[in-house]
Amino acid sequence: MPDAPNFRRVLIKLSGEGLMGKREYGLDGTTLSRIAGEIRSVVDLGVQVCLVIGGGNIFRGISAAAVGMERTSADYMGMLATVLNALAMQNALERIGLSTRVQSAIPMAMICEPYIRRRAIRHMEKGRIVIFAAGTGNPFFTTDTAAALRAVEMNCDVLVKATQVDGVYSADPRKVKDATRYDRLSFMDVLANDLQVMDATAIALCRENDLPILVFNLHEEGSFAKVVAGEGRFTIIEEGK
Repeated sequence: MPDAPNFRRVLIKLSGEGLMGKREYGLDGTTLSRIAGEIRSVVDLGVQVCLVIGGGNIFRGISAAAVGMERTSADYMGMLATVLNALAMQNALERIGLSTRVQSAIPMAMICEPYIRRRAIRHMEKGRIVIFAAGTGNPFFTTDTAAALRAVEMNCDVLVKATQVDGVYSADPRKVKDATRYDRLSFMDVLANDLQVMDATAIALCRENDLPILVFNLHEEGSFAKVVAGEGRFTIIEEGK
């Protein structure tokens, strides 16, 4: 078990692709269960946790727009995909005894709560995990931007970005063998060098609100708890570093 956590409240951003496991699309039950266990290990440290999940494993709005669909309609379909992922993650978390709430930026009262900031904060204060679905509720904004927005609104200490690699690289290390790995970056480094961590709107929002970003590989067992305790391998992005 890692040492005491460095943060009181964190938001973790999961990609939809991270829920696929070895599938080409959709959800993998084993992967969902493993990620739920990673989240539980952080909750057990006494940290308040909230989540934003992408929808790329089910429907990617931008790619659909590229083949002729109107971007607005495609983005709304992508938002609905994130609701499916949120409900699946809620089920995985509750199967291991964690109390959760799903809040959607697009109201759908039959299956989850509408997004209400003060209610979400209260849930976390009571030890519940809050999963934010449907992005920002607006087209043309990514779930990365939704994650940055919700992290700021929830007064989180850090935004934790789960990826397929152990930090930020100058290029995709799975394709470029000699890609440079960074331990620490400033927000301006990310923007100036067009590093593909999160979209520019999300980075700018974090910079304006002095919200650090930790980038790590969720596929390594125990990595989430280690990162929250300042251990393990990750890249930290923060102002003026």
